[in-house]
Amino acid sequence: MTNNSESRRPSDRSFISPAGTADEQQITLRSPAELADALPYMLGFHPSDSLVMVAVHGEGGRFGGRLRVGIPTTPAEWEDTARQVADCLIRGSERRGVKPDGIVVYLCQEPRGEEGGQGVMTRLRPFAQRIRLACGALDVPVLEALCLSAGRFWSYVCPDERCCPAEGSPLAPVGTSVMAAAATFAGLQVRGSLEEIEGRLAPLRGPVAEEAERALDRAATALMPRILHGATREEVGAETISLAQTLMRRMTQAPPAEGGPQGDDWDDALLGHDEAASLILGLQDREVRDIAAEWMEGEEAACALRLWRALARRCVGAYGEHAAAPLTLAGWVSWSTGDEPTARIALGLALRADAEYRFAQLLHHACNEGIDPEGLRQCLREERRRREPRHSRSSAVTRPPGRRSRTAPRRGSRRTAGSGQ
Repeated sequence: MTNNSESRRPSDRSFISPAGTADEQQITLRSPAELADALPYMLGFHPSDSLVMVAVHGEGGRFGGRLRVGIPTTPAEWEDTARQVADCLIRGSERRGVKPDGIVVYLCQEPRGEEGGQGVMTRLRPFAQRIRLACGALDVPVLEALCLSAGRFWSYVCPDERCCPAEGSPLAPVGTSVMAAAATFAGLQVRGSLEEIEGRLAPLRGPVAEEAERALDRAATALMPRILHGATREEVGAETISLAQTLMRRMTQAPPAEGGPQGDDWDDALLGHDEAASLILGLQDREVRDIAAEWMEGEEAACALRLWRALARRCVGAYGEHAAAPLTLAGWVSWSTGDEPTARIALGLALRADAEYRFAQLLHHACNEGIDPEGLRQCLREERRRREPRHSRSSAVTRPPGRRSRTAPRRGSRRTAGSGQ
């Protein structure tokens, strides 16, 4: 792809997917259809209600940095959002040393009511135009802008009815595109939809949420007199870490039979409301949270992630901001173990819960900038070695047994999880 893009139809341009480096396999995407099919493999999940922008670099059109934000709910916000996202992606690329030669834009939203996919495309067209103008103002052209809705895609750029008809074109069935084959070969995963990933971290609802909030009230009431009557911060912190280790051992000894939301129901049933409330409040202490961040590798990471997700779901009602700590820990463990898409979502939710939560800000920035998490892992390993005497150091979690513990709770829905504990 050349910078002189005006002389060529959008469907003539070639884009190189991020499936490999110059020494590895690369996939050339030659049409809007292939660009549309490649989106979930670039992000690691199926976006929804999302504006996605991908930087394109070089003569061959290599994909670079990418950005995803929610589509503003009101057109009055489109102008400011367009300027902000264009500036963020382009300036961020410049800070990394290379200004983009172009940008590919995706607007992903499902129809509402009786609107239909073509109605979504028409409604969002002014937003797409504002994004194109904002990028152009920074001397970076939008090479392609696609709307994905109701299983079809439309191009806001390509005028060729042969590849981009007015009624839209169907997206390829999941797993059948060129990019899907390359991603499978490379071991890349699409981790469901954005709603599914966010749903695993969202607060509980209904009667179980009311029980969780009452437990948080009790825990907060009990903690205050302990602080006022001389209980030290170190004692409370030690109790919090000990409780977290106990709950992690419990989860390790009782793994769920299934993953995904069904596994989350199982984990919710493993935690009593009072236990979860005490731990949530204890993690608000920065030093305690930093110790918990050390559970980032191997068996510890797997059960720590289950615990942080379960605690995030218990941050209900007036305690919504408290979710920033477990969400940030969930994002950190995900990033540390190689799941960057989930990490970005979890860290984004942490900042939604508390926009000033510094640890989430730093991790979110580092993850988006493509920084290797090994530097932070090394710091945390060293801090753990310094704090724990060699003769007493041991893993917080025992190796999972070959079969489920006899004391594990019965499977059930979240509506009854944790009740009576």
